[in-house]
Amino acid sequence: MSETSESNSEYNSSDEELQDAFAKGLLKSGLNVAIETSGKQSKNYVNHMKQKLDEIKLNLPWIERLDVVNALAPLTPELALQMQEQEVRRAKQLRGNRKLPQYKPSGDPVLNDFRRENTFHRQAQGAVMAGINRLKMLGTSISRPDDYFAEMAKSDEHMQKVRENLMKKRVMTQRSEKLRQLRQQKKVSKQMEVETTLKKHVEKRKSMEEVKKYRKDKISKDLDFLDDKKKPQAKITHVNRKINPKAQLKMQMKAAEFGYGRGKKRRSKWNTRSSSADVSEYRRPEKPKEGRRGKGKQRQDSWNANESKEEVVKDL
Repeated sequence: MSETSESNSEYNSSDEELQDAFAKGLLKSGLNVAIETSGKQSKNYVNHMKQKLDEIKLNLPWIERLDVVNALAPLTPELALQMQEQEVRRAKQLRGNRKLPQYKPSGDPVLNDFRRENTFHRQAQGAVMAGINRLKMLGTSISRPDDYFAEMAKSDEHMQKVRENLMKKRVMTQRSEKLRQLRQQKKVSKQMEVETTLKKHVEKRKSMEEVKKYRKDKISKDLDFLDDKKKPQAKITHVNRKINPKAQLKMQMKAAEFGYGRGKKRRSKWNTRSSSADVSEYRRPEKPKEGRRGKGKQRQDSWNANESKEEVVKDL
């Protein structure tokens, strides 16, 4: 505010000075007349411009210029279908949202941008087709030979640094991928462990409930649920079992004596009047044979003999 006030005061003072000078007659006519400035006139020197163009123009062959003036390439069915889909999609978007400005298809800036890009694409296609045909007419090859080796713009040291950087990025990517896989495996293993633990708890709870029900006699006495899901094994019977003939004879004798299979077994081994009177199978025990005496008896006999000798000597 202070700067503006100072500038205004300066303008006012200058105006007052001019008024005082005009009143005293110090200002004369012609001293303060505005000078008319004439505008710069532009001139078009066509001959000079053509002369300058001839000086800077280079008459190079077309192979060095590669300039082409051509029309647009024909519209392919794929591009036509893509443009039609774009128009339909844009119409649906405008119809569904009334807040957007409504345009006609010819004046829609979005569609115009798409058409403009399509025009550039077709113009480039036409230029490529015309240029390739002209190069073939001139006998110029349009592809690089297989054994072509161009000089690299970068030095070997720079390319080595680029290679090391790429290798480092690849190693870091592989390491991060491995760590991600390990984390995923740990997560899966932990989830499986939790599932197995829950399954064990459920099975244990079920088995405890079955035991409680069995104790209360609310179910049958079938204890198959206590088995660890083992397959039932075929029982070995006397039909499919091979028996030694001697063992079979022994079993038959025992069966004849004590009975076999079902039937009344109580008091079956008691003696009766006929069995106690039957002495046909009685055998008198044989007299034991005299054999060699043991060491203890031999020693006892020798002591007895020595004592008898001593007594005889005393008597004498």
